[in-house]
Amino acid sequence: MTDPKLTFVGSLPKAPTPRPRWFERVAKRIPVSFLVVVVLPTAIAAIYLLLIAAPVYVSEARFIVRSPTSQPSSLGVALQGVGLTSNQTDAFAVHEYIRSRDGLRDLNQRYDVRQILARPGVDAFSRFPRPGEGDGFEDLYKGFQRYVVVGYDSTTGISTLRVEAFRADDAQHLATALLDGGERLVNRLNDRAAADTVDEARRTVEEAKARLASSQQAIASFRNQEGFIDPTRTATAGGELIGQLATTLAAMRAERAQVASDAPNSPQLPVMDSRIRAYENQIAQEKAKIAGDSNSLAEKLTRYEALSLDVEYAARTLTTVTAAYDNSLLEARRKRLYLERVVAPDRPDEPIEPKRLLTLLAVFASTLLAYGIGWLVYAGVREHQQG
Repeated sequence: MTDPKLTFVGSLPKAPTPRPRWFERVAKRIPVSFLVVVVLPTAIAAIYLLLIAAPVYVSEARFIVRSPTSQPSSLGVALQGVGLTSNQTDAFAVHEYIRSRDGLRDLNQRYDVRQILARPGVDAFSRFPRPGEGDGFEDLYKGFQRYVVVGYDSTTGISTLRVEAFRADDAQHLATALLDGGERLVNRLNDRAAADTVDEARRTVEEAKARLASSQQAIASFRNQEGFIDPTRTATAGGELIGQLATTLAAMRAERAQVASDAPNSPQLPVMDSRIRAYENQIAQEKAKIAGDSNSLAEKLTRYEALSLDVEYAARTLTTVTAAYDNSLLEARRKRLYLERVVAPDRPDEPIEPKRLLTLLAVFASTLLAYGIGWLVYAGVREHQQG
C-alpha cells in the first residue's frame, strides 16, 4: 500500500504579520479605566467637534443707556437704594428685556426664531429643539438663552450684546431686532415717567384754569346783576358827590345865616330853607346808597371785593401752576433716557464658534484630571486596605 501524496495548488498562504512589540507593550500598560475615562470621551468629542458640530456665527453690538445730564432717571432713583448706580439700573432694565419672554415675543413678530435656530444642516445638539426638548414657547424661551448673552462693563458703562446663529445674516438681524426692542422699552419708560410727572402738573393747570374761569364768571354775573362795572369807583364817585353837596350846603347855610342876620324878615329865607332841606335830603339819600341796608353800596362793595380776591387768587394760582408745568416738561426732557449704539450689530465674515481645538483640549484636560483624581483616591483606598 502506497502513501497518498498531497498536491498544493498555488502559493502558500502568508503567515499573519505579528504586531510590533512596542504596540503590545503600550497596550498592556494602558489601563482599561484610562481608555474609558480619558480616551473614549476625548475621541467622541473629537468626532463631534471636528466632523459634526455646525459652525456658529456671532454678531456683537455695544450700547449705552444714559440721560443727557447723566442724572438718575426715575427707575435709577428707585433702585439706587440697593447699591446700584443709575447707569447700571437703566442698562439692566434693557438687559432684562432682552432676556425676557416679552423680548422673545417681540422678536418673534419680526422673525421666525424657531426656523432661524433650526436651519438645515445644523446638528441635533446645536439646533433648537435639542433631542428631548419640547417645541412650545416656554421651551423656546429656555433654549433661546443659549444663543443670547448680554453683559455690562461697570468701568465704562457700556453693555455688550452677543447673539449666535447658524447664518451670518441671522445673527445680525436678531441682534438688531433685540436692540430695537430695547430702544422701544426705553421710550416706554420715558413716556411713563413723563406721564406721571407731566400729567399731574397738567391736571393742576386745568383745575386752576377752571377756577379762574368760574371766578371771572361770578364777577361778570355780579356786574350784570348790579348794573355797574366797578363798585369801588361808584363808591368813590358817591363820596365825592356827597362832599360836593356838603360843601354847597355849608355855603348855603352860611349865606342864610348872613341874610337872617341882616334882614330877619327877608322873603329869601323860606326859599333858602327849602334849598337847604333839599340838599340835606339828597346828602342823606347818597349816604344811604353807600352805607345802609343789604342793598347798599357798601354791602355790594364787600361782595365785589370778595369776588375780586377770588379772581386775583385764581390768576396767581394759574401763573404758579403753569410755571410748575413748564418746569415739569423741562425736567422730563432732562431726565429722558436714550439708548445709544456705540457699535452697531456687525455681520460676521466667518464662524468663530465652536472653538474646536480649544474645546477638545479642555475635554482632554478635564477627563485627564478626573482620571488622575480617581486614580489617587483608588490608590489611597487600596493602600489603606493593605495596611
